[in-house]
Amino acid sequence: MNTQTIHIDGRAVRVGSMGLKPGTIPVLLFNGIGANIELCRPLSDEMATLGVGTIIFDVPGVGESDPPLVPYRFSDIARLATRVLDAFGIMGKVDVAGVSWGGALAQQFAYQYSDRTRKLILCATSAGSLSFPGKFSALIKLANPRRYVDKNYMRKIGGSLYGGAFRRRPDLLGMHAQHMKPPKGPGYFYQMAAGFGWTSAGWAHTLKCPTLVMMGTDDPIMPVANGKILASLIPGARLFTIDDGHLFLITRVKDVAPLLAGFLDEAMPAAESRIPKKQRFLRIAS
Repeated sequence: MNTQTIHIDGRAVRVGSMGLKPGTIPVLLFNGIGANIELCRPLSDEMATLGVGTIIFDVPGVGESDPPLVPYRFSDIARLATRVLDAFGIMGKVDVAGVSWGGALAQQFAYQYSDRTRKLILCATSAGSLSFPGKFSALIKLANPRRYVDKNYMRKIGGSLYGGAFRRRPDLLGMHAQHMKPPKGPGYFYQMAAGFGWTSAGWAHTLKCPTLVMMGTDDPIMPVANGKILASLIPGARLFTIDDGHLFLITRVKDVAPLLAGFLDEAMPAAESRIPKKQRFLRIAS
């Protein structure tokens, strides 16, 4: 991954890119809460081998971006994302993908900047405050940024927090944890605060871009029911379930990346078309 630091309004923003090529449409990735850009490296690598370029940035207070001066909303980070794209000379439409917290941000971007969004991919996420909550024990762990600071703690709680392959493969947890960077200042808590009261339920039906929703069947943080809600709210959205946990984009990257690339490569449907229901709900088994 090529990384660089750019300055927007005097604040440092660290950006990572992979496989960007002139004349192609990149994927703008939005990461999960507290997650620095290195944690999406496996997905970016795999997508690059399939000819899909990606661009991702550390939101304020995460990774190596400057901490935020004041609390913010999703709309503010969506606006920052357009500034990042402009800095890279990407002026047209992009494909937008988000995981968990970043999935909410991806929805906000697609709504706020529909003229810059071609397709939308939502992974392990929800419509916001009007959603089915995850397991209380997992949400308590999620609220604490300690896992980004204490790698031993991450190895201890990662399986019960993220579910799926992390329950059975401590080696995967170790590899994931070694790339984690602690949040800066109040960055983590401002990320959490940005989601309070936010929901896309009132406007998700206005999203016109082709949308793929992906959920893990063993996700303690984000139950599959939330993906079903999203797929029903967004016109023509397809729902794929994966027999894995919250971070299936990492643990099942070899299976998931070709599916994402295939979705992005599909011809754009006519504005009035709708995907038949029998084609909308598919499952990737373990």
